Amino acid sequence: MPLTGIRVLDFGRYIAGPYCAALLADYGADVIRIEAPGGNDDRFTVPVAEDGSGAMFMQMARGKRSLSLKPGTPEGREIVRKLVAGADVVIANLPHDVLGKLGLDYESLSAINPRIILATASAFGSEGPLSGSVGFDAVGQAMSGTVHLTGTPDQPYRAQVNYVDFGTALHCAFGVMVALRERERTGRGQCVSGSLLGTALAFSNALTIDHAINGIERQPMGNRSFSSAPTDLFRTRDGWIVTQIVGGAIFARWAALVGRPELVDDPQYASDIDRGDNGAELSAIMQSWCIERSTDAAIAELGAARVPAAPILKPGEALAHPQVAAMGLIEPLAYPGSPAPAPVIRAPIGLSDAAKATARRAPQAGEHSDAILAELGYDAASISALRAQRII
Repeated sequence: MPLTGIRVLDFGRYIAGPYCAALLADYGADVIRIEAPGGNDDRFTVPVAEDGSGAMFMQMARGKRSLSLKPGTPEGREIVRKLVAGADVVIANLPHDVLGKLGLDYESLSAINPRIILATASAFGSEGPLSGSVGFDAVGQAMSGTVHLTGTPDQPYRAQVNYVDFGTALHCAFGVMVALRERERTGRGQCVSGSLLGTALAFSNALTIDHAINGIERQPMGNRSFSSAPTDLFRTRDGWIVTQIVGGAIFARWAALVGRPELVDDPQYASDIDRGDNGAELSAIMQSWCIERSTDAAIAELGAARVPAAPILKPGEALAHPQVAAMGLIEPLAYPGSPAPAPVIRAPIGLSDAAKATARRAPQAGEHSDAILAELGYDAASISALRAQRII
């Protein structure tokens, strides 16, 4: 596997750090999750198992080994030092002051191992008036302009899925791969830094470029789009669907399908941006067409006309969709004390000449502590003493 032989120390919390590490584990890296004895708070979000381990943890910790440890104690610091000496990557989406206190800042790590790569993620980066502030996904969403444009003029909405966190994890994983490639040339590690605000602004950059150059202050318009139409959510006889009509060819096919071919020659709808500006009228036409049909019938007709559309699915319906099964995305992983296997989706990419590592469930808290410490040279008596002192 591409990352066989790469050892990663995962001090991450919640999504931005742990998902970065999980992606590396998917392709063969030996990822050691380091958490407090008994487990960190992020282990227990939305519990699904008898020990309280949660739904998010099942996704974030797949393929990892767990070492329970108090890294701030003298004994814990020595264990961290030994781990760093033999590691390739440290991932820690912790505040900068916490990194320093734990000896996980790049200066401290590189003094132990000059080849080490540190991947950090913070809310606002290490410079500027907000650099000392903490934040989660919603902070990045709110400050990027996207929350303002989502919802209605009376009520903005954030996205329920933490896309800023996941995007930051992806950026950090990309940075780690670049740093590993550079290390092959120089022999030296480096620090990879990501931020929630940076990711959120990168994802919304087209919106901010539009304002900077065109000077237009876009306003929220529900589920419509200012740059295409009819792009919206529509009620059918028995549910909801979404369409996204982008480009003249697709618009022409849509107009013919709904029995309004004359719209193609209407100057109000001459371009995507024109159609977006006049999207309310087009959405009304589409809504009239949809309400006369079931969801299945509407999707079938739109698909036959090669018009992009999809049903609005509930979470349980999403995994049961035959397309998801055909793509082989779900890997059921049984966790001790869970009433059913967790339907985990690992890195949704394929490499033509490299396979993912064998899927492994998330670890129980401290499940691999003895084995990991033995690899560092600790004997059974020393490990027992550390456990008696609650160091591990």
